[in-house]
Amino acid sequence: MDTATIRIDPEKLALPPKEAAALLGISRAQFFKLHAAGRLPAPVYLGARAPRWLVAELRDWLAAGAPDRAAWQRLRRGAP
Repeated sequence: MDTATIRIDPEKLALPPKEAAALLGISRAQFFKLHAAGRLPAPVYLGARAPRWLVAELRDWLAAGAPDRAAWQRLRRGAP
């Protein structure tokens, strides 16, 4: 997948999987593998089949060193 061809609107607050993967610089397949393994922040569901990832949360998650989902949730709550 050529992630350079996907344009991410700076006004968007949440991204569908394809755009979230492009933001992270990985393929959509790798994105779903990480999601299934609990290595990405949890998505927000806009409907039963419409997961979206918050742009700010993905950026903060990367800045924190891309911890697994459980560690990320602890970090966000401020727990040690």
